[in-house]
Amino acid sequence: MHELSIVASVVESVTESLASYPGARVEEVRLRVGVLAAVVVDSLEFCWGLATADTPLDGSRLVVKVMPVVMHCQACAADVELAGVQSFRCPRCDEPCSDLRQGRELEIESIEIEEGAGLETNHPESAGSESAGLGPVSRGKTGVAG
Repeated sequence: MHELSIVASVVESVTESLASYPGARVEEVRLRVGVLAAVVVDSLEFCWGLATADTPLDGSRLVVKVMPVVMHCQACAADVELAGVQSFRCPRCDEPCSDLRQGRELEIESIEIEEGAGLETNHPESAGSESAGLGPVSRGKTGVAG
């Protein structure tokens, strides 16, 4: 079960990004996981509780967005979403596709944090910029997501 090591890496990355937000508490972490990433979402969710115990992420939610396989069909000159992973053929013209555009992702999309006493409300990351390379930052309840 490599999901535990994946979750441990996510916890480490998010914890490092929290250094910019003293006193903040993580509410939610959002991941983008492609169907070809060989990751079992239920296992990720199970491991989340284990990996976040006694960390700044303890009690936070993990939200996993599963990304479908998208291929580029040269014959149709279009990106097409595949219904499954058994056949890499264009669902429009039935031609084989080999140009993978989406489906292998395994990345932190964002984190949502609740502001603590030491978090400034005009922090530059709250304007929607990048936070420690983890993706877009947005406001949580009274906090920031990153």
